[in-house]
Amino acid sequence: MKVRVLGCSGAIAHGCRTTSFLLDHDVLIDAGTGVGDLTLDEMAQIDHVLLTHSHLDHVASLPLMLDAVAARRLSAGAQPLQVHALPGTIAALKAHIFNNLIWPDFSAIPSAERPLMRFVPIAVGEVLQVCGKAVEVLPAVHTVPAVGFAANTPSGHWVFSGDTGRNPAFWQRVNQLPVALLVIETAFSDREEALAQRSLHLAPGLLAEEL
Repeated sequence: MKVRVLGCSGAIAHGCRTTSFLLDHDVLIDAGTGVGDLTLDEMAQIDHVLLTHSHLDHVASLPLMLDAVAARRLSAGAQPLQVHALPGTIAALKAHIFNNLIWPDFSAIPSAERPLMRFVPIAVGEVLQVCGKAVEVLPAVHTVPAVGFAANTPSGHWVFSGDTGRNPAFWQRVNQLPVALLVIETAFSDREEALAQRSLHLAPGLLAEEL
């Protein structure tokens, strides 16, 4: 499995893109602004999006990507894009983005029977089977419902924490896995450690304590 880093910054600026990873050519982990660096052909090949949580830096490109590739996917007869997320994340997206006020509800366009996007609820501990990949849903602690992911590969698991605060359950599970690569988001620097703790994020010093 090939992992392409599309974005790993906490905010946007020249050369900075927010969180998104492409697994092979067809599975997206989070949909931050890094998705915008893909070509239309590359976007159209994505069949599954796995979301860690609902914050904008992790979902900003999802509505825009759907709009960009809608005609291509419809003309190709593609299945609806599967968006895998916690029920709380799905509820937030429906209420605040795909609400026909901020953006069209692509889960009902062009029809409820054959939409461009379909939400798929997930749960911690579940192992998702997406495009021949086994991806386990890991626990996370955040200000909104959140998860991490562990994708099984022949050389071990690629593990991504997503935004999270101190999270013993995450490390308990990770320590049971053969880990090939561990990607941990730290949203704040050590000088902002107090802010990280209050907002349920990690800073490098806090991460060191976890390890």
